[in-house]
Amino acid sequence: MVARSTLSHDRIGPRGAVSSTHHLGTAAAATVLARGGNAFDAAVACGFVLQVVEPHLCGPGGELPAVFVTADDPAPKVLCAQGVAPAAATIDRLRGAGCEIVPGTGLLPATVPGAWDGWLTLLRDHGTWELADVLEPALGYAAGGFPLVPRIPAALDTVAEHFRTHWPSSAATWLPGGRVPRPGEIVRLPALAATWQRLLGAATGPGREARIDAARDAWYRGFVAEEIERFCATPVRDETGLDHTGLLTAEDLAGWSSHYEDALVADAGRGWSVAKCGPWSQGPVLLQQLRLLSGVDVELPGGIATEQTVHAAAEAAKLAFADREAWYGDPSGWDVPMTDLLSDAYTDARRGLIGAGSDGGLRPGSPGGRKPRIGAYAAHPGAGRGTGVEGPGTGEPTVSREGVARGDTVHVDVVDAAGNMISVTPSGGWLQSSPTIPALGFCLGTRGQMFWLEEGLASSLAPGRMPRTTLSPSLALRDGEPAVALGTPGGDQQDQWQLCLLLAMIHGDLDLQAAIDAPAWHSTAFPASFAPRGWEPHGLVVESRLGADTLAGLRRRGHAVEDAGAWALGRMCAVGRGTAVPGGGGPGALHAAVDPRSGVGAAIAL
Repeated sequence: MVARSTLSHDRIGPRGAVSSTHHLGTAAAATVLARGGNAFDAAVACGFVLQVVEPHLCGPGGELPAVFVTADDPAPKVLCAQGVAPAAATIDRLRGAGCEIVPGTGLLPATVPGAWDGWLTLLRDHGTWELADVLEPALGYAAGGFPLVPRIPAALDTVAEHFRTHWPSSAATWLPGGRVPRPGEIVRLPALAATWQRLLGAATGPGREARIDAARDAWYRGFVAEEIERFCATPVRDETGLDHTGLLTAEDLAGWSSHYEDALVADAGRGWSVAKCGPWSQGPVLLQQLRLLSGVDVELPGGIATEQTVHAAAEAAKLAFADREAWYGDPSGWDVPMTDLLSDAYTDARRGLIGAGSDGGLRPGSPGGRKPRIGAYAAHPGAGRGTGVEGPGTGEPTVSREGVARGDTVHVDVVDAAGNMISVTPSGGWLQSSPTIPALGFCLGTRGQMFWLEEGLASSLAPGRMPRTTLSPSLALRDGEPAVALGTPGGDQQDQWQLCLLLAMIHGDLDLQAAIDAPAWHSTAFPASFAPRGWEPHGLVVESRLGADTLAGLRRRGHAVEDAGAWALGRMCAVGRGTAVPGGGGPGALHAAVDPRSGVGAAIAL
């Protein structure tokens, strides 16, 4: 079985490198780099373009986390632009609305939109360009039109009748003449373009930073916040089959802003370490998996993982994600024992639970002697089935149990010659998950579906609390020096597909493109983050390129193996710098690679 990686290698250039999930976003970022902008300018320009050209995967009403280093400071930092639950969002309020879990669609799961503040904060603090300049490519596509990638009409087809019947503002935006548009058809978003023009008109002040802050204020303390509150007062149909008003108010937006924090960094073996966002994201599960596998013989002959390696990785994932369920949440309202979870003693004890066969249980640990707690809903396998959810299944367009990689968000990585490097995973505000706000031209996010409606859990719903997000950008260091920025869409799969890449790069000595191309896999044997939130004991989704003998061996070990096909899992992006990246290139070489599985991503080095 020969991997495609034998035929493709990294793009390499001296001035900059960018990789994103859509070629138009990559082109916008590369243009910024070519015109003298830095990695942050380029990432912001790309991020806004992705809101237009991949609206089924991210939007202006969504959120983002970023992990980055600057040319002046190689210590990894995180920007958290994940919005919080509204002040009115309580467990009793949603239970009273007839919800057993937070719906995945409509207005009830909306949190404060974080993307605008996040992008503008990065631009203000670390970029060099004016807001109008980085927004220009996206504004051009919104006003002038952009071609629909095939998955947008496919997504619209699943919700078209719902739009016509219940969400007329979405039908007016996305169903020209009442029909589902064709792949490649040019679509314009004039209402979104007008919103951006109005925000730019508010961006006044004596200096660049002041102008950016004025545009932030116009969103969170101006006309955007006012229009969001007005729209949320109108009941709309969600996947419960009922009409509900939203909970967001202008006051919720006015009191929120993104923030910086130090990244979590853990050893990944062979001189590598990985930096991640904190436990308000699922990011630490990647660190836990890497730590668990540090005591296991990882074998990838020819870039293809062996049966034993896939088995060990799957079991490590189950243990790490069980800990996610028991312990991860917004640390401002929950004691997350992160130091204990990543400690040698705890990791060694947990590694001892990896046996020769698949374990079908949900086994959170007891870090520091604490007693874990799993909610009643999450504790039962397959709990998401038969819950009365009636909608078209649009709470989050992620990978199905059958292994069909539909994608769920977007990703962008950029590095420049000065040493700035950033990895960002924007998401939320999906066109098919919440109705379009007609006066603004975008919809709200539904990230609140990741809360539990049960008191006393790590991710219980509470006013002003961040949901535990799946969004999980990464930055890898080699011998302490920033080397690679990477990430992928994929919901719960993000930190498993990233693990596949890192194992191939670190233990298989593959370059970025070859590591992305290597056969991937992921476990589904833990509670899903998205409605209806079920899980599959022993569930393991794999690519057939692992080989028939490996798949048969995994089944003998007790894994419920689902063959997703040869090229099905992941939409990885990655950039790297210098000789730290396997595969050659001098000290000034900048690398870019992108996943061929989606067909629309692109990587450019210049």
